[in-house]
Amino acid sequence: MKMMRYVKGLAVVMAVMGGMTVTSCEDEPDKYEIADGLPSIRYVRMTSPEVSDSLITGAYLSNTVCLVGDNLRSIYELYFNDQKAILNTSVMTDNTVIVDVPSTIPSVVSNKIYMVTLNKDTVTYDFNVIVSAPEVSSMSNEYAAPGTEVTIHGDYFIDDPNVPLSVSIGEVPVTEITSISQTSVSFVVPQGATADYVSVTSVYGTGRSSFRYMEDRGLLFDFDDDGDDALFNYNGWHPSVIGTLSEVPSIDNNYLIFQGDLDNGTWDESRFVFEYWPNGDAVTPYLNTLVDFSDLGNLQYKFEVNIPDAWSACAMQIMLTTNNEVSGSNQNNGFFQNETFPRALWIPWQSSGSYTTDGWTTVTIPLSEFRYGSSGTSINPLSATDITGMEIFVYGGGVTGTACSTTICIDNIRVVPIY
Repeated sequence: MKMMRYVKGLAVVMAVMGGMTVTSCEDEPDKYEIADGLPSIRYVRMTSPEVSDSLITGAYLSNTVCLVGDNLRSIYELYFNDQKAILNTSVMTDNTVIVDVPSTIPSVVSNKIYMVTLNKDTVTYDFNVIVSAPEVSSMSNEYAAPGTEVTIHGDYFIDDPNVPLSVSIGEVPVTEITSISQTSVSFVVPQGATADYVSVTSVYGTGRSSFRYMEDRGLLFDFDDDGDDALFNYNGWHPSVIGTLSEVPSIDNNYLIFQGDLDNGTWDESRFVFEYWPNGDAVTPYLNTLVDFSDLGNLQYKFEVNIPDAWSACAMQIMLTTNNEVSGSNQNNGFFQNETFPRALWIPWQSSGSYTTDGWTTVTIPLSEFRYGSSGTSINPLSATDITGMEIFVYGGGVTGTACSTTICIDNIRVVPIY
């Protein structure tokens, strides 16, 4: 029988259970009582109304399932393999129990459900808990050089003694894995790795990242005049510092440098601004000649950042502009402070009060998050697809921080699909 994967909340389940009689602990707290005797399960089914008549012999972690049987109110504890499930008496009757398969991967796999009564009697039922293949969602530094340690994040990274976890970048295998947990793997980027996807294989299968290591598609700015299509210079009223610092090793030659003092009232166009207001010619082409912006909902803005000196004031405001927004009289402070043109606000220090990085780190911002005014007000998201220019300015953002003297280095600005 084909296994169907669903994750549903108990509240939704309650709304679709039709004529099923359910005793509510909240409404009638004195009505529910643990029953005597032993429970028995006749079958297990999904709770979604579209497939509620499909009987199942297994389910994925965190799936919500319905146990159907007799004397089920006698269940005091319930286990899937060696993992204890959370019982909600509001959705337990003599004949049905709605329960979530525990999200923790079992340590001992018996492929059974264990029903334990108040008297510690145990009844079993054959049932498989299915663990997904690895899911690779992000990488600490997508532009890390071979020989550099990185960490990928995701889920289901299981290192089974009989089938050890393995990682590869394209066809190049990783030979040095330094640590493994269920949600992260650290390893040294192998020699010979080039622009490609990251794959992880466990005893449960193989998963591949949606991003590519060393992504060279959708690259807007690499700040290197090296003959490729990526742009390397500013074009606006205020010169930007592009080069290298002795204390910040480069990823690949030059990068953009913001450096100086910041406080809550800082407006420093000489040290914290990058402007690209193109003319649409061969020297300063429009950005939409480098990237297709037609599907904004499936695009994300990425870059690598290296912040060795603590940053604790002002937001990084990132604007993707059309030619109209940066032409003629619009090139003024009123444009920067506009509360109607959507931009992204990157404020990584806001929750902790201060932010630094341990070397270069990849930052990802979906274009759907380009939806704030200058002071942090939420407005309509970016909708224009005739995007020609870009502006990065560290100031304001409607946040209160503490004064700092910081260094913010940026490289490899790109816009790529989310999936």
